[in-house]
Amino acid sequence: MLSTGVVIGLTGGTLALIEGTTQNELTIDLALKKLEALTHQNLITLGPWNTYQIFTHCAQSVEYSMSSFPVHKSPFFKRTLGKLAFSIFSHQGKMSRGLNELISGAPNFHLNIDAEVALKRLKKALIAFNQYQGATAPHFAYGELSKKEYEMAHVMHLYNHLEEIKS
Repeated sequence: MLSTGVVIGLTGGTLALIEGTTQNELTIDLALKKLEALTHQNLITLGPWNTYQIFTHCAQSVEYSMSSFPVHKSPFFKRTLGKLAFSIFSHQGKMSRGLNELISGAPNFHLNIDAEVALKRLKKALIAFNQYQGATAPHFAYGELSKKEYEMAHVMHLYNHLEEIKS
């Protein structure tokens, strides 16, 4: 089993990486438990986005995986660099990418909306994805992903953004 260091845990009031996690632990169920621990916490962001923006962005990505991303990279990009990037991320069990990049074509989000609203939206989207039985939409950069690959992508994406949040 591939060992990684990506599961986020609450340690001393901050989110920290926990070593020794496997790809099989990159599940929506575990991510929902991590998000539940953030509910009603006084969260502080370390990057340019506030918590509302982070949770909204992650929710958008999950929602688009069940419908359609508004804008896609070229087919060539998805077959080459996109496929390579996802392969590296999934092998490592960890995503590392720009944390203030909007999803191309997604609506802009407001700056000062209640983060609890966005957190609820994100949890709702993750639960909906977990229960989703339809075909997944091609990812805007990675192309076709299976439901399991999308689950990993969503959790790695979320955990990458959670690195910028502390309580």
